Amino acid sequence: MPGAPGRVLVVDDSQVIRQLIRVNLELDGFEVMTACDGAECLERVHRFRPDVITLDLAMPRLDGLGTVDQLRLDRRTRHIPLLLVSASVDPRRPWGADDGPLDWSGSGEAGAPPGGGIDAVLSKPFEPAELVGLVKRFCAEGRRRVVQLVKPLAECAPASRTLAP
Repeated sequence: MPGAPGRVLVVDDSQVIRQLIRVNLELDGFEVMTACDGAECLERVHRFRPDVITLDLAMPRLDGLGTVDQLRLDRRTRHIPLLLVSASVDPRRPWGADDGPLDWSGSGEAGAPPGGGIDAVLSKPFEPAELVGLVKRFCAEGRRRVVQLVKPLAECAPASRTLAP
């Protein structure tokens, strides 16, 4: 979709949740692709090149945390913000589940806050407006990072031209 505010890959084994997230993001102008589990996410991510990925925790074939591990190991996808949207998250316990704290960060430390692996966590049921707001924020932050990286290169361009034979 030309002029879309961003591209989002929605990964959830529930068709109802995929559709709910898709409709709310598309109403805000986002281009959306869906995947039913982590394995399908990994098959589609390089072709679609999303700005943000929303991800369920409990899925068949490859679960959310396994998907996070694979995305963070790949230099082409490690920069993509990951928004965990899961019923397995207890909103009263910031990083935990019923069987103890989980490592959301990819740091290997149980109970570590989001940052290295998962960028944000939303508990199901969630407010669609909150999800859309987080996706907008991640897309805007991603565009700012690209501008910051490109600007220094543009400033170097005239100097490189003078050195060329």
